[in-house]
Amino acid sequence: MRQPTSLDDLLNYRLLRLHAYSGAPVVRLLEGRYGIARREWRLLAVLAAQGPLSPSALAEAAQLDRPRTSRATGVLAAKGLLSRQVQAGDARRAMVALTEAGKRLHDEIFPQVAAVNAQLVAVLHDAQVAVLDQALTQLTEQARRLNAELAQDVRADRRAGGSRRVRP
Repeated sequence: MRQPTSLDDLLNYRLLRLHAYSGAPVVRLLEGRYGIARREWRLLAVLAAQGPLSPSALAEAAQLDRPRTSRATGVLAAKGLLSRQVQAGDARRAMVALTEAGKRLHDEIFPQVAAVNAQLVAVLHDAQVAVLDQALTQLTEQARRLNAELAQDVRADRRAGGSRRVRP
């Protein structure tokens, strides 16, 4: 992984593959049983853990961009799972919070998602789990640093998929 020579040597690719495999049962649970998307669940879980947040703070905590967060919060509000309350005197400032129905749904889903997580890490010994936890913490901090340093002179254009730029 230090000197990748193939796709399988890239840490991000391996993590993405792990996420795809381990996330599939959670997606089936969320969409099939509860009618919510993974992104919506992530917002519910963040709000349950952190309490009411501004839309920008929610987007940052959930690792989503603001437009996707806005769309998902709109869907969740329409389902009665969260509320958006405008701050007095400034219609541009708002706080997003779980409703009682949102709290109940979170409390019902979380143990099931935690059980999938427990089954995933069950193949590891306690010492391996501790090392993995430490490694993930270190890698996350390094990724934050790299995010602040690398490729700051260009902007991603996710709608175009980067296809507008032709490389020789």
